[in-house]
Amino acid sequence: MILEDLIKKEGKLGVIGLGYVGLPIALEFARKIKVVGFDINADRVEMMKNHQDPSEELEASDFEGCDIEFTHKLQDLEDVSFFVVAVPTPIDEYNQPNLRPLLGASETVGKVLKKGDYVVFESTVYPGCTEDDCIPVLEEHSGLKFVTDFKVGYSPERINPGDKEHTITKILKVVSGCDDESLDVISKVYELIIEPGVHKASSIKVAEAAKIIENTQRDLNIALMNELSIIFNRIGINTFEVLEAAGTKWNFLPFKPGLVGGHCIGVDPYYLTFKAEGVGYHARVINSGRYVNDSMGFYVAKQTVKRILAKGENISGSRVLIMGATFKENVSDIRNSKICDVVKELQSFRVDVDIVDPHADSDELFEEYHFGLAENGISGKYSAIILAVNHHEYVGLSEEYFQNILTPEGLFVDVKGVYRSKFNTIDYWSL
Repeated sequence: MILEDLIKKEGKLGVIGLGYVGLPIALEFARKIKVVGFDINADRVEMMKNHQDPSEELEASDFEGCDIEFTHKLQDLEDVSFFVVAVPTPIDEYNQPNLRPLLGASETVGKVLKKGDYVVFESTVYPGCTEDDCIPVLEEHSGLKFVTDFKVGYSPERINPGDKEHTITKILKVVSGCDDESLDVISKVYELIIEPGVHKASSIKVAEAAKIIENTQRDLNIALMNELSIIFNRIGINTFEVLEAAGTKWNFLPFKPGLVGGHCIGVDPYYLTFKAEGVGYHARVINSGRYVNDSMGFYVAKQTVKRILAKGENISGSRVLIMGATFKENVSDIRNSKICDVVKELQSFRVDVDIVDPHADSDELFEEYHFGLAENGISGKYSAIILAVNHHEYVGLSEEYFQNILTPEGLFVDVKGVYRSKFNTIDYWSL
């Protein structure tokens, strides 16, 4: 019944949280059915009403042909029958899960929840969070009983920011429900927009666990590459050359070293280790991988300082340029960017640091990390340049370009190794 109402546009689907996950979902559904897009930030809502994506992922044309109402008002959700919750699940300063946005969204939905409604959570959480933490909030604020009065499911988001190929409609969707009926309904609702179809998980906990190990697996593999880069640096060989040689074997996994930030790979494993502690197990391998990856920003900075000092230069007052401040290439998102660790460590040595980035917002950087972009951009000569983020604007520049902004003895630090074997005279180092 609920599916038929949505298809006939006699019912509405509501998306709670219109960030880099929620907005694309809302717009895709809005091409098929009526949608209410809800966000607590009134300024963001106003931007979306004007066909602007606050996350700068989507174009104005992506809003066209969509039957959607953007709002920050609770009453506009009262006639919604199918809710999708897609709010952030960050960690706090102690690397513990911060469920406030998720529980706040659950409270919002609970206040307008009616008999027969469905709620599907997409936010990344530890196994058991939907049932143990979110559903009690829904029951408390709605006065309704789970399963008897409303149904709940979990379908983890699989959006990759900046990826124009693996978009939401082209990625197989994992779905789960609280019973067979809800699993069937939720699957059919998502099949309205997901071209490859869905994978039906056997339970909500299985779907939650599947999502969280996707990024934990990547985190551990990158941690291995980062640890190898530290070892190979001491041996005196280039990690990327080693990986290139090893990659000639058909089953070698193509992971590379680098700074691991963002709101997925650098965060999700902590949700799993938190749950592991709760059931009496200390996750040694996962925690070790997190330690390695969380240390890499400081490692890059210290290696830069060591190489400047080795040239006989006074490190205090030396100038270093960092190119890139976002958590990954070609996006504007600065959340959990590990560039802040590089900056912090360099500044502890009294290095004068300039940061440039064509995608990042200086005010957002200052609010989040207490440093902004260089007011005058790239200016003067630098003792070292750290290419930290491979934005397309930074790839393919000439050696002469970098020579013009480096001191004669200047160092080029290439975190991702994109300029390997392309320089003849510049002092070069990479992970």
